[in-house]
Amino acid sequence: MLLAAPAGAQTVPEPPDYRGEPYRAPVPATLAGATVLDAAGTAQWQARGAVLIDVLPVVRRPAGLPAGTVWRQSPHESIPGAVWLPDTGYDRLAPQVETAFAAALGRLSGGRPDAPLVFFCKADCWMSWNAAKRAVALGYTAVGWFPGGVEAWQAAGGTLAPARPDDS
Repeated sequence: MLLAAPAGAQTVPEPPDYRGEPYRAPVPATLAGATVLDAAGTAQWQARGAVLIDVLPVVRRPAGLPAGTVWRQSPHESIPGAVWLPDTGYDRLAPQVETAFAAALGRLSGGRPDAPLVFFCKADCWMSWNAAKRAVALGYTAVGWFPGGVEAWQAAGGTLAPARPDDS
């Protein structure tokens, strides 16, 4: 199912390039070259073999914590079966991150530019929009974008599962 904007929803235009901070802000209802999906559509794409790609950043240990300070990374939960490619939704990626992102998409797609890939993170988060736009720019032709992210997934009755960053 395609996502339909609610009546009276704020209209946000697609920017010509990637969107920077603030990343948690209203997003467009469209993404040129991609299919915008709701939770049901995302589940349908996944059932037909699409790779779901979570792009939420990793929460890192805060810089400058005093020696001996206990810090535990919060667990990350995602849509079951999704691949977590953290830190790949920023507007600007370091060259090594951009190279790793392209390589991961090549691996996850089996080298097929028509392989279905669905990008998401949280609701109203530009990071998934940026990552999906980047996949389109890399030549992928079956790109899905799920702007509702994990919140919409749960609201539709979906569960979440612990996720680890993909490092293969």
